[in-house]
Formats: sequence, structure tokens, C-alpha cells
Amino acid sequence: MERLIAGAKKEGRHRHRDSTLLLLMYRHGLRVGEVVNFQWKDVNFNSKHLYVRRLKKGSPSNQPLYGDEVRSLRQLQRENPDTPWLFTSERKAPLTTRTVRDIVDRAADEAGLGYSVHPHMIRHSTGFYLASKGYDTRKIQDYLGHRQIQHTVRYTQLAPGQFEGLWD
Repeated sequence: MERLIAGAKKEGRHRHRDSTLLLLMYRHGLRVGEVVNFQWKDVNFNSKHLYVRRLKKGSPSNQPLYGDEVRSLRQLQRENPDTPWLFTSERKAPLTTRTVRDIVDRAADEAGLGYSVHPHMIRHSTGFYLASKGYDTRKIQDYLGHRQIQHTVRYTQLAPGQFEGLWD
């Protein structure tokens, strides 16, 4: 993910927007449809939280924003003060899901990953990262907004080292 975000920062007029979009998608396990619908009213700079409305009847949540996210969002807001949307096109309309897919493709190319990346892979990366850190499956379920636990279990089943330390 670091390489993908760095790839978004390399080239183009919208480097900052694109890298911020990828950062938020990763940190919050966002689907494309969720990220394109963010509005500034979903960002609470005082409490440093992001209100995430999940698709597919998922559970909404308030998730913490970290320093780098807050700084990126503040800069994005300064660059686009006259729109309710976080991620906008040049015409100040919300980005389309197609545009997000193009941003991910372009960032992957710039990063030299050597394979095709689609946006939902970013959400999976979030789940696998949290599982590899040993977080409880229920906590990951809540964080990703999964209604049913079986959608979350795939991350913990494949987590490296999941059985480490059982007999220590």
C-alpha cells in the first residue's frame, strides 16, 4: 500500500487528492461506492473522526482519523473550499467509481507493481493487515462494517502466524 500511495503522488494534477483517497480507502477499508460518497460533514476535525456509511447494509461507524489523514484532509479542503464532497472532479462534482478505478490503475502503474490492482483489493488489504496484527475477528468485522462474520473470517484464516504462541 505504501508503494501504491507513493505511485499516486508521482504524477498528475491531482496527486494530493488521489493519494489521500487511497490512504483513506486503505485505513478505513472502504469500498469504491463509500469513498465517492464522502462529504465534508462526515469529517469531524475536532474529534478527529470520520463517519463511515457502509454499503451492502453494513454497519456505519465513527472511525478515528490519524495525523497524516487529518493533515491531508485539511489540505484537500483548502484546495476545494466550495464543494460538499471530499473527492471531486475538476468540475467540483463527486468522483465516479470509474474514476476511482482509473486512479488505482494509474497509481499501480506508477508504483511499478507489475500486476493489475482493483480498488476492492485495497479493502482486502485492510482486512489482512488487521488480522495479521492479531486483532479480534469481531473487531475487524465491526471496523469493515460486515453484517455477517463469515465475510470477515477469510482474513483471519489466512493471517500469517495465527497459531504462533499458542503453547508459550
